[in-house]
Amino acid sequence: MFLYPKLYLNNAREITIEILKKHQLKGLILDVDNTLIDYEKHMPEGTKEWIANLKDQNIKLCILSNSNHKEKVETVAKTLKIPYIYFAKKPLKNGFKKAKELLKLESQQIGVVGDQILTDIIGANRSKMFPILVKPINEKDIFITKIKRPIEELIIKRYQKKTK
Repeated sequence: MFLYPKLYLNNAREITIEILKKHQLKGLILDVDNTLIDYEKHMPEGTKEWIANLKDQNIKLCILSNSNHKEKVETVAKTLKIPYIYFAKKPLKNGFKKAKELLKLESQQIGVVGDQILTDIIGANRSKMFPILVKPINEKDIFITKIKRPIEELIIKRYQKKTK
């Protein structure tokens, strides 16, 4: 189902090189808000090291964010030294297509990491990429996301029942 991820993890840093190799992924598209940083723009400890380790293993990386705050997305991208696309309008395919072109990989070689089903997971599935759902870093969200969370929680419960 296009609402379901292929993997559901506690956080992005749980994605190891072994997981990527197992699923034949050579690149990751990363969400920003509540995936790489929290509402207050704090990056969890270990994130920079995780990114550096992936780069050392030749994993290609790109940020794809729906945020229209260029400075925020750019700051995260510069901190991690990876390219970015902001105001992506996920789950529409165009942002995913641009990220794919940046990564220079085939769709099936790309994992999409994000904390929202209605943007990241649907967009990844529509773009024939490998969707990886992570739990939000923090419960604090922007208004529109707060509205979507209860719907996403129902979908996650169904997903977890199905995968047990």
